[in-house]
Amino acid sequence: MYKIWNNFKTTLLLSLLMGLCLAVGYLLGGQAALVPALMIGAGMNFFAFFFSDKIALATMRAREISRSQDPVLWNVVGNLAERAELPMPRVYVSPAQAPNAFATGRGPRHSAVCVTQGLRQMLSHEELEGVIAHELAHIKNRDILISTIAAVVAGAVTWVTYLVFWGGGSRRSNPLVALLLLILAPVAATMIQMAVSRSREFEADRLGARLAGTGRGLARALQKVETAGRQIPLRVPDAQSNMFIVAPLTGSEMAKLFRTHPPTEERIARLIG
Repeated sequence: MYKIWNNFKTTLLLSLLMGLCLAVGYLLGGQAALVPALMIGAGMNFFAFFFSDKIALATMRAREISRSQDPVLWNVVGNLAERAELPMPRVYVSPAQAPNAFATGRGPRHSAVCVTQGLRQMLSHEELEGVIAHELAHIKNRDILISTIAAVVAGAVTWVTYLVFWGGGSRRSNPLVALLLLILAPVAATMIQMAVSRSREFEADRLGARLAGTGRGLARALQKVETAGRQIPLRVPDAQSNMFIVAPLTGSEMAKLFRTHPPTEERIARLIG
């Protein structure tokens, strides 16, 4: 029942995002702006679908490894992928010392799991299994594609708003309404995107704990990554922060509505409760 509700909520949020994109285009530029709004959203989604994984791995300077280079990590990924009935994903290691991990790729047959060197050195075997199980849960649920679409459509809302407003289309609408949309539409889009991301994290925790056989390892790993992340910041573009198992720079005072992840203490409580 929880999974059905979570998937329904995600679908609803994605629909709201696309609807917001079209509504902004229509309110600022009328029917003539609907087609550009659709084209911007579709074009950005197409690019993200095929290239977001390459960009993410390049940003982290990650290198693909073989079984001989790290047999423990490789076997953990392989065993859990088999348990999850997934094809073996490519395995990457980033030289970053900040402990973190992420999964990327447009689907189970084109997926990759990446861990940082800092995480690889910090975690016990059970904790590593918990982290990898969480990332494989994202792959199995196609969360990477869902989160990418959410991020891209949120970006499209901002682009449509700015292009129509500064392109003169907003002259057809009330200037005050146009100005409010220019300010509020990107904020609303970002809030919806963050809600999508948080929803998928809870589900990945739940399925990851089931794949690993226990939530204890993942819970301990989350606490270690959260604590170390405050001491060793992982600086990545804001658009990529939703990929990681714990949001980089979690020590910031960002408002809860704009977090890409649920509070770590809440995730741990669900895992061990």
